[in-house]
Amino acid sequence: MDKNARIYVAGHRGLVGSAILKNLHNKGYNNFVLRTHAELDLTDQTAVARFFAAERPEYVFLSAAHVGGIMANNTYRADFIYINLMIQNNVIHASHQAGVKKLLFLGSTCIYPRKTPQPMREDSLLTSPLEYTNEPYAIAKIAGIKMCESYNLQYGTNYIAVMPTNLYGPNDNFNLETSHVLPAMIRKIHLAHTLYQKDWQTLRQDLNARPVEDVSGSASEKEIIALLAKYGIEDGVVTLWGTGSPLREFLWSEEMADASVYIMEHVDYADLKPASKEVRNTHINIGTGVEISIREAATRIKEAIGFQGKLKFDASKPDGTLRKLTDVSKLHALGWHHSIEINEGINRLYDWYFNDIIEKRNIQ
Repeated sequence: MDKNARIYVAGHRGLVGSAILKNLHNKGYNNFVLRTHAELDLTDQTAVARFFAAERPEYVFLSAAHVGGIMANNTYRADFIYINLMIQNNVIHASHQAGVKKLLFLGSTCIYPRKTPQPMREDSLLTSPLEYTNEPYAIAKIAGIKMCESYNLQYGTNYIAVMPTNLYGPNDNFNLETSHVLPAMIRKIHLAHTLYQKDWQTLRQDLNARPVEDVSGSASEKEIIALLAKYGIEDGVVTLWGTGSPLREFLWSEEMADASVYIMEHVDYADLKPASKEVRNTHINIGTGVEISIREAATRIKEAIGFQGKLKFDASKPDGTLRKLTDVSKLHALGWHHSIEINEGINRLYDWYFNDIIEKRNIQ
């Protein structure tokens, strides 16, 4: 990519999109075309087509998506399949119509079957049934992979699909109703810590920064205590979903961004296309190849925050897939490796979260 190339980052305010934009800035890229969701609804086919026709981006990072944790995925199943299919279909097709030189589609490792041999290789896609709780989201992302492959084969485009493992980092989603496991645990344990310490000032600052079910820090103590209990946050105890035994792999979002930019700079579809007539599994896993149990991750968060209470696990709630470790040998062969391990990442994320609460307080 030329430093002056016109680049569109779809979802530039999200966890990955904001990290990609920052990475590009740091590497000297300077010609961006950006739109917020309020400015461009990516589920609106006509609006997306007009945008691409008018702006003519040369490179596209498709990081916009409707995402959430296990509770959100299992509850809002129609939203997850519909919104993600619409975003992908519109952006990928409009990129073709506008003559985009290269596109990077960001999926998720939930595309792999529930009982995939570990670590998960790219060629295990579509070999057996998916995990039920996030099946609609996974099917949407699989469709995105196949759309990229199909446009490459029929139209000669240069579209690459990457499948990141569980991501966490700056600008993460800490909404207790929809967040992924790591930010959800960080916020729950942080709130439990403030409650245990009787630090109502910090607790109210947190709820003012990110209200839960429209309950802010201005609510009464009774209302706040009742609300927190609904999410398993009580005085001296945090209750988390599942048994804590599932193993997860976590990648710092800014490293995902670095891998994404690296691939756009150094890898083409031609480098990934197999020699056989049937082209499949040209996507790339993006991860660390290192896993940790949910219980151990929660314990490390507890230590990072300094929470002196107890962690409990509710085995009546679903665990989701028991293990999701990526095989990153293709990524390593292409020349990229991660460097931030989970302990450092947890400390970084909690520092970011705590400082963000202070910044939002100062703005108010």
